[in-house]
Order: sequence, then C-alpha cells, then structure tokens
Amino acid sequence: MAAQTTSTETSSKSAAPRVRGPRPGTNLGQWKISGKEPLNHNEEFKSEGNPLDVRERIIDTYSKQGFDSIPTDDVHGRFRWMGLYTQRKQGVDGASTSKLDAESLSDEYFMMRIRTDGGRLNVAQARVIGEISRDFARDTADVSDRQNIQLHWVRIEDVPEIWERLDSVGLLSVEACGDTPRVFLGSPVAGVDAHEIIDCTPQLDALGEAFVGNPDFVNLPRKFKTAITGSKSLDVVHEINDVSFVGVEHPELGVGYDLWVGGALSITPRLAERLGVFVAPEDVVPVWAAVAGIFRDYGYRKQRTKARLKFLLAEWGTEKFRQVLEDEYLGRKLPDGPAPARAVGRPDHVGVHEQHDGNKYVGFALTVGRLNSAALLALADAAEAAGSDRIRLTPYQKVLVLDVPEDRVEELTTALKPHGMDAHPSPFRRATIACTGIEFCKLAFVETKGLAAQVIDQLEERLTDLEITNPISLHINGCPNSCARIQTADIGLKGQFIGEEFVFQVHLGGGLASADREEGGLGRTVRGLKVTSDDLTDYVERVTRRYMAETNGDLTFAEWAQNAEEDSLR
Repeated sequence: MAAQTTSTETSSKSAAPRVRGPRPGTNLGQWKISGKEPLNHNEEFKSEGNPLDVRERIIDTYSKQGFDSIPTDDVHGRFRWMGLYTQRKQGVDGASTSKLDAESLSDEYFMMRIRTDGGRLNVAQARVIGEISRDFARDTADVSDRQNIQLHWVRIEDVPEIWERLDSVGLLSVEACGDTPRVFLGSPVAGVDAHEIIDCTPQLDALGEAFVGNPDFVNLPRKFKTAITGSKSLDVVHEINDVSFVGVEHPELGVGYDLWVGGALSITPRLAERLGVFVAPEDVVPVWAAVAGIFRDYGYRKQRTKARLKFLLAEWGTEKFRQVLEDEYLGRKLPDGPAPARAVGRPDHVGVHEQHDGNKYVGFALTVGRLNSAALLALADAAEAAGSDRIRLTPYQKVLVLDVPEDRVEELTTALKPHGMDAHPSPFRRATIACTGIEFCKLAFVETKGLAAQVIDQLEERLTDLEITNPISLHINGCPNSCARIQTADIGLKGQFIGEEFVFQVHLGGGLASADREEGGLGRTVRGLKVTSDDLTDYVERVTRRYMAETNGDLTFAEWAQNAEEDSLR
C-alpha cells in the first residue's frame, strides 16, 4: 500500500526546507478570518473585477493598438488568466534575473499555454496547433510536464486569430496560467488501459465543465493544481498537486478515489497527504469544489510566497482539514477509504502497450518535451494513417497515440522517429525532463533544454557498456522554482547564480510513488556539491558508474543515493 507521506519526510541526510504555518494572530489575508481587503497589489487588481474580462480588451484594443498599449496590470497580471506570459527578452543574461524587474526582463512577445485537460488531443487539434506554431510561433511547441503545449514568440496582434483557430477545434488557453484552477492532469490512458481501476474520463470531463472559467474560482490565492487517475501506474504525479483523486477499490463501496491534498514543490517542497476518505465518482465535483473553496477562503493571500494550499495544510494538519471539508463545505461526512495499492508499470507509458479492446497504445519519448510545427503535423498525419484519432500528452513530457491496430504499430513508430519521437529510447532520453530555462523564462538563471539534449547525446555515447534496466530520471531546472520537479528525480539539478558563477545544485534520490518505491520522497543534497554546465555530462556519467559499480543494479538509483556515502555522490 502507498503510505501517507508527511511534508518533510526525507532521508536523514536530506535538508529539505520546512513548510511551516503562520504565527498565531498574523493577518495573512484569509478571507474567512480577516475579510477581503487586499493586502498586496496582486490582490488589488484581482478585486477590481473578473480577470477573465481581459479577453475582450485583447481582442478589441491591444491586438489592434500593439504591445505598448497594454497597461502593466494586464500584461503582467490578468493576461495570465488567458494563458499568456511575456517571455524573456533575448540577450538578458542569468546574472540579471534577480536584479531586474518584470518589465525590464520582458520581451514584447508572449508564451501561450494551450489548455489540454488530461493531455487530450485529437488529430485535428494536433494539426491546428502545428499550423499555429508554424504561422505564429516560429515553429516552437514544447510539451510541458503539466500535459499541455507551450508556444513562444506569440505577438499580441496575432492572439485573436490564434484563439479563433483553437476555438474551431474545441481548444482554449483560458486559465492555463494565473491564480486559477490550472490544467487538470488526467491519466493519459484513461478508458483504454487494460488494467485500470476506474476510467476517470467522466470525472475529468465533469471537472472541466464545472470549473474552467467558473467565476466562483477565478480569484484564488495562487495557482491550484489538480490531478485524477484510475491507472494502477499512478501516472499523474498525485503527490505534488494541490488536490488529487487516485483510483482505489473500496471493499464495500466499489471503485472510486482516494483524496490527497496539499502537494507542491518550488522552493519549499511538500508532498501531498491523504485525508483518508473515499470519494465516490459522483462526488468528485463537489469534493473538488470543497477543497478549492477552502483554499479560496482560508488560503494565505498576503504573501505570494506563502499563498499555496500546502502552507494551510501545514498549519491545520489533515484532521482539521478533513473536518472543515466535511462540516463547513460538504455538510456531510465522507466514508473512510483505503490507500492506493503499490504502483504497477511505468507511469510515463513509453513503449507499446495492450489496450482493453485488443488495440495498442504507443508511448513516445521526446527530447525534453521539445517539438516543433513539423513534428506536430507529422504526429497528426502518422496517427491518422495508423487509424487513430486520439493523441495524449503526459506529465512526463511524452506523447501517446491510442487505438493503434497491432499491424500499424511499426508503421507509426517508423514515421515518427525522424521527428524526435522514439518508442524505444535510451534510458536517459526516456527519463530526462527539463523546464523552459533561460531561453524564454524570466525566472531562469541557466540554459536547460539545449543543455539537456546535449547531455543526453553524450551519455548515449559514453554509457553503451552499461546495462541500465531502470531509467535514471534526470530533471534539469533553470531556477529554484522546480517546474521540472527536481526534488523528486533520481538526479535533480537546480540552476543558480552564486557569486559570479552559474551552477547547478544537485538533488539525489528523490522520487514519487512507483513500481520501484512504495511512497514518494524528496531528494537529498550533498554539502558543497555544485556542478557547472560544462561539467554536467561528466558528473552524471561519474555518479551513474559509481551506482552501477556499488550495486550492480540490485538497488534502484534512489535507494543507493539516499544511503551512499557523500564521496560516492560527488
């Protein structure tokens, strides 16, 4: 069984920051305790009206008058509610990241995040995104580890037409960013997995219909992340979401979900905790509304660095959280329920797998999630040629094609490999994740995606003599905010600027619940260990060879790293 994990459980050799509650009597901007008076400028502009109203101004005014016509509160604030962030100004180095304000760091181009709940695309949608990438985004298209696609180089003048094209195939960018319910993670193999506990598709659809654009949840303290799965592989990183529903079978009540709350990483990581309740499928929507309502009404709004659900859970604990959930928001008790069983299979779904209907689904590794317009168009064409109309993105920056007849699998894999999609990748190409990095992100200190691709190529050449049966996850992040989940990787790298040097802090032995580990845990750091970009391949090769030499693969990398002597980890 997957045991409940507390916020600060790590190896005794780890030094994870503690997530603490506030001092008694402190006004942290909790609506139900201190009232709704805004305590910072971000709360002020949200209180002035529904941030989603910025859509009309984008269409009617800014797209016609240009970037210089956009007020600061819209361009650096409300635009996020429509899935738009200004991207980093080209040529601004990492040393300036913490010194310049948002306006100085920002270019006159945008990143647009396309909302794809559950990572679900059909062929027409993939083709339209590819065409948008080609026509308006300089061929960029990155699959994020939140199951969506990010475009870059978007001009404000082109946004209305991009939205029209997305709308024509049922896609949108609404609330892909902002203090909102972000994209809902869902099992990418829901409804086809031959061994799933429950098909979460109806609940995923219901969540989207009920809450995307819902004015009751458009002004949350900060972002609010949701995940739902019925897969035995535990494939939606449920321990690091604000609210997660994980498929279980209750001995008396049948199939449903186990409820987890309060997970998030960033600078102060905390793994989610079980509330110990069983959520029937028909209760997912009201329970989600109750958890999100608690966050909205009791979340800490005064400081954005404390405005995540994990901080409230740290103060309250699970017993009080459950009591408030049931008594104040649901008006009824929820039954106690079982924890999820230990994971079975790989959560990234790479490779060729059986569906319950006799067809196959095929999972492709990308190189750190990077696609382009040609690759997206090729994906649409290849899926269609293989008889499929269902494409899925995963929380591991992978792409799946569902419903493939067995005699079309080879044709599909052959067609996509030249476009960087590999159904039989090397261990490091399969298990490396990278955030956007300094190429486009205003928060980053260092390059990530290009560096990660280079490291993968070099490791494939250098480690041919090793038989690595379990992929070693390598996650590279350009700043401390952990969009690439560095604390839950075998090898996690956090970009920093220290003194006059750009380096990576190394986290080792982290991971989420999987077939290899019963419960999630945060990686450890080694005192004084910093690695430069130039030395990164050497370091990963060195630590991988030591792991294999000391264990012969009999332990997982995480088991070894959490207990190895520090000298072995340098």
